[in-house]
This record gives sequence, structure tokens and C-alpha cells, in this order.
Amino acid sequence: MFDAPFAEGCAAGELRLQKCGQCGTYRFPASPICPSCLGKVWSWIRMHQRYFKDLPRETPYNLLMVELEEGPRMISALADEQATPEVGDSVTVTFRESGGEILPYFVLDTQGATA
Repeated sequence: MFDAPFAEGCAAGELRLQKCGQCGTYRFPASPICPSCLGKVWSWIRMHQRYFKDLPRETPYNLLMVELEEGPRMISALADEQATPEVGDSVTVTFRESGGEILPYFVLDTQGATA
């Protein structure tokens, strides 16, 4: 499966991203087709209810779209439920068990740096 390296990396405490062998673009989530090489919308969805009902997480919680230094953007949760993020805040990845899997979460950078 093309996302196995991501799951293996999370279990090892590493954030691993897929990189296109043709154009070199990093991408998340992993996919068999590089969107940079194609440049077209392949699919989209509008969510109207809680999607991951099996995850042991109560609402409300903060979801972030994080722009990684490597280029891709990914959606994940903010580890500190009480924190209030702002656009431009620096974050650091951390890994937590959730629903029997190790997943990346983000914490606000305590150094006070913003991008």
C-alpha cells in the first residue's frame, strides 16, 4: 500500500512524506498519482458530520491545516485542547496513540516564533 511508509514513520516517531519520482514534489496525503504532475482536481468532498466516529476523541477539538517546511500541507489535530492557535503560529510535530494507531499531532511552538 502506498501509505505504509507514512504509518511506519509515525510508529517510529518520524514524519515521512511521499516524494514524486518524476518532479520531486513532496505530497500529503500519499497517493498513487502526483497532483503536481497532473495539475487537475481529481476529487473533493464537503463534510457535514463527524467523519472518524471510531477515534476516541470528544468534540470540540482543533483541527489544523499545517504547511510543512517541505512544502505539502496536511490536516491534523492540535495536541493541546486548551490552546488557541492563530494563523502563522509555528508548530512542532508530536506523535500520539489514537484509536490503536500512532498519528501525528501538532503542538504550538513555545519559543514564540511565528512564520
